[in-house]
Amino acid sequence: MEELIAGPWGPALIFVLRLSDVSLATVRILLIHRRRSLVPVLGFVEMCIWAVAVGATVSNLTSPLHIISYAAGFAAGSWLGIRIEERMAIGLAMLRVVVREGGEEIAGFLRAGGFGVTETMGKGKDGPVFILNLVLSRKDVRRCVALLEVEAPDAFVVMEEPRGVQHGFLKRMHR
Repeated sequence: MEELIAGPWGPALIFVLRLSDVSLATVRILLIHRRRSLVPVLGFVEMCIWAVAVGATVSNLTSPLHIISYAAGFAAGSWLGIRIEERMAIGLAMLRVVVREGGEEIAGFLRAGGFGVTETMGKGKDGPVFILNLVLSRKDVRRCVALLEVEAPDAFVVMEEPRGVQHGFLKRMHR
């Protein structure tokens, strides 16, 4: 193994190891509040990979390529971990949609699309507004936003991540 790491393939191996362990770390951190049972397993695998990567780099500190590969793997792993988590789309999202007019029609359009919507009236800078609140699966956010782009292209949309929900339309849908 030492010959492989010290040789010309060493930097590439270190890069791949860092890419793997940092992307796992990113996903692990993002899953702490969503899938707790998976977190220790990811942490164990992450640390095993990291130990090999750091050992390979430390044993070749005189090689700039090994050090650059270690750092580049870290950067690429951060990017990849974020992309993986986005694709997994685990958890919930809360959308707050503010429109000046047509709030009831937009709410009906969203309900017809399968979303639970709570309507309230508010007062904005320029007068009355409709505030539509939705709690939905993160996997459904793109579809919901696409519907809003069609029905209310000028809507002000705020997306948040709730820590959890209790009761309500979303819970009934999942039963």
